[in-house]
Amino acid sequence: MSEKRKLFVIDTNVVLHDSTCIHQFEENDIVVPISVLEELDHFKRGNEQLHFNAREFLRQLDELSNQKSTDDSNLQDQKQGKIRVVVNHNWHPDVEAAFQEDCPDHRILNCAYKLSNKNSERETILISKDTNMRLKARSLGITAEDYTTDKIMDLDSVYTGSRLVEDAPGAAIETLINTGQIDLTAFPSITKPKANENFIIRNGTKSALATYNAIEDKILRVEKMPAYGILPRNAEQSFALHMVTDNKVQLVTLSGKAGTGKTLIALAGALKCRSDYRKIYLARPIVPLSNRDLGFLPGDIQSKMDPYMQPLFDNLSVIRHQFRAKDKRVKKINQMLEDEKLLITPLAYIRGRSLQRSFFIVDEAQNLTPHEVKTIITRAGDGTKIVFTGDIQQIDHPYLDKRSNGLTYLTSRMKDQDMYAHITLEKGERSQLADLASELL
Repeated sequence: MSEKRKLFVIDTNVVLHDSTCIHQFEENDIVVPISVLEELDHFKRGNEQLHFNAREFLRQLDELSNQKSTDDSNLQDQKQGKIRVVVNHNWHPDVEAAFQEDCPDHRILNCAYKLSNKNSERETILISKDTNMRLKARSLGITAEDYTTDKIMDLDSVYTGSRLVEDAPGAAIETLINTGQIDLTAFPSITKPKANENFIIRNGTKSALATYNAIEDKILRVEKMPAYGILPRNAEQSFALHMVTDNKVQLVTLSGKAGTGKTLIALAGALKCRSDYRKIYLARPIVPLSNRDLGFLPGDIQSKMDPYMQPLFDNLSVIRHQFRAKDKRVKKINQMLEDEKLLITPLAYIRGRSLQRSFFIVDEAQNLTPHEVKTIITRAGDGTKIVFTGDIQQIDHPYLDKRSNGLTYLTSRMKDQDMYAHITLEKGERSQLADLASELL
């Protein structure tokens, strides 16, 4: 065993976050405490991503356990480092004195503490997504770190999807407004544009909204257009509605603070181009607050889901209220709901399905892990479009943050693809009161 190798002890939440985590530590060695396997046993059955991750990890560990070790260390060979399962539950006096309660977290800490003392010549690190677990580990003198493999390290460089172009040539703006497109070379200040990146172009007297078409290498004009009674109120909303209704763009992400119109724009755009799709799905992850899970709520499954799905119904009501009760567009929405052409559903029900020619809106995407986002996108069949909306300032998931959530990860990885577009909405449009509260409170 090389003394240069680090020794990583992984927590259960790391496995539930990423089933391939044991392959992400390069040449270093990994320890899986037996308490982790005991906890994973409770997650083997179920249809959500964390249940899949538990099963997949256990299958990988089973395959490794069948391989013969090349030395006498009981460590199983990996391509980079080695892995073993530690089964000793004897408490170290220091840990037993610090934590009286016998629970899985404390057993994992006990394992890491004993390994750290036994292997003093090596660096022993506990990897956990749980902030409190890391704090407890450090109180014992154990080095503890977050799992950062799929974490965006520099938030300042996160792609916003739009740029302001000042002092643009007046003739070029005029041509763009009149013809709807112009060569990229007409705007020398636009350097290295990304596919479907948006631009607010102005020079003091004239202005235009535009987007970059990477396939044709042209700047295209973006017009302010209504969609099912919803009219964009600012440049970012105009960009968002253009992306949502552009069938050449198959994947869209809309981020921004509360009240910027992310979900409303996505839904209005979906209704505008409904004839191009068989169904419109509106889904969101169920992240219960105050531990009030579905089982604690009264009624059947539909009654249990309604509180979580209500924000989507609220946005649908906003669109309905743009018209009179007898307007044909209101009747069309009601008919789509009755015929299940417009479905509002929990995200957990999507797993395992193949969505053909569907317009799929995923709300509150900041509460998804990168692996859950990948699972959703791989459900897309021919002619399907997916729109993710979310606010990285409002993460309810206990093991995600601004840098590790699926929305941020997706934006950073997809930002230069021809079939992808993103916009960060900055200005709140819900009400002056909501905007004031968002800024000051």
